[in-house]
Amino acid sequence: MSDEIHSYEPRLGHGLRHDPFNAIVGPRPIGWISSMNSSGQLNLAPYSFFNAFNYVPPIIGFASVGRKDTLRNVQQTGEFVWNLVTQPLAEAMNQTCAAVAPEVSEFELAGLTPLASRLVQPPRVAQSPVAFECKATQIVQLQGADGAQVSTWLVLGEVVAVHIRKDLIVDGIYDTARAGHVLRGGGPADYFTVGPAQLFRMVRP
Repeated sequence: MSDEIHSYEPRLGHGLRHDPFNAIVGPRPIGWISSMNSSGQLNLAPYSFFNAFNYVPPIIGFASVGRKDTLRNVQQTGEFVWNLVTQPLAEAMNQTCAAVAPEVSEFELAGLTPLASRLVQPPRVAQSPVAFECKATQIVQLQGADGAQVSTWLVLGEVVAVHIRKDLIVDGIYDTARAGHVLRGGGPADYFTVGPAQLFRMVRP
């Protein structure tokens, strides 16, 4: 049996060409987060570590590996917006992965339109069919089993407003398949749509 199982301790390395952790915990929804700093500078960035964590009140969260602009913005303002990535928006989302200076707007870089939110200051992506306006509830620096802090921060936020394009609501039910969500896989460039047959590969800029 041992010859059929690849076992490893993460602290000692996985011994493979690419870390399998992200591929196993996946595919995952993409946390496409728009935010704004205290000076009004916009930021838009996708986060691979993202999910929903509570129903009532609805709470979502994303993890910032390192102190990135989005984390700093949420720390300053306490607000952010999650925008759904669908297949027509995949390339634009990928453009917002680019490492650019804080003063560069990823909205402009990716040719996207900021649309005013109702209850929070950061805008949502006009082209995205679904958006959650959020107020931050907790920002937690993660730590290992030994108690040592790691350079990753979990940002949790309560969803205070929801926007859904009406054609995605069928008989009062949100149609996930029709929306064509894009999900993050685990390989260096693997993405999925809702159906497993729609795997596509895209290299980050």
